[in-house]
Amino acid sequence: MDTIQIIALAMGTAWASGINLYAAVFMLGVMGSTGNVVLPAELEVLTDPLVMSVAGLMYCIEFFADKTPGVDTAWDTLHTFIRIPAGAILAMGAVGDTSAAMELTAFLVGGSMAAGTHATKAGSRVMINTSPEPFSNWTASISEDLLVIGGIWAALNHPVIFLAGLLIFICLMIWLLPKLWRGIKQLITRVRGLFSGNPPTQEPELVKPPDSVADG
Repeated sequence: MDTIQIIALAMGTAWASGINLYAAVFMLGVMGSTGNVVLPAELEVLTDPLVMSVAGLMYCIEFFADKTPGVDTAWDTLHTFIRIPAGAILAMGAVGDTSAAMELTAFLVGGSMAAGTHATKAGSRVMINTSPEPFSNWTASISEDLLVIGGIWAALNHPVIFLAGLLIFICLMIWLLPKLWRGIKQLITRVRGLFSGNPPTQEPELVKPPDSVADG
C-alpha cells in the first residue's frame, strides 16, 4: 500500500468504528479473506473465521437493537467504551509495522475520529428518538449501515475520493455536534421538569397600569 491508501484505511476504519464497529470489522474480514484487498499484517487477524463469525453475530444483534427507539441509545451508551478504543486500535494496525511514533499518531488520531463519529451518531439518535414514530430510526440506522459498508469499500478501492468525502464529513460533524449538544441539554431540562413537576418557568409579563393611573 502507498501512503494515501494507508491513510485512507487508517482513517476509514476509525471513522466506521464510531458508527458501526461490527459492520466495519466484518467488511474488512470479508474483503481480506476473499482476496479483494491485501490487509496489513496487523489487520490480517480480521480474516480469521472466529473473528468474522463474532463480528457477524454482533452485527446481527446491533442491526435490530439499533432500530428500536430507546434501545439504540442504550446500545450507543454501552458502546462508548468499545467503539472508541477499537477504532484507535484498528487505525494503529492499519499503518502496519512502520515506527512507534507513526503507530502512536495513528492510535491518537484514530481514537479521536472514532470518538467524533460515535458522538455524532449517538447524539443524532437521542434527538431522533423524540419523534414518536419508528420510521426515522429505521431510516437512520439503515443509512448508517450502508454508509459504513460503502465507506470501507471506498477507502480500500478509491482512497482519494474517500478522503475527500471524509473531509466534508468532518466539517459537517464540527458544525453539527454543538447543535446536537444544545438540543440534548434542552431535552434533559424538559425531562427533569416533567419528573419534578416543575415546568420551565417563564418570566412574568409586566402589567401596564391603566391610562388614568399613569396620567395621574
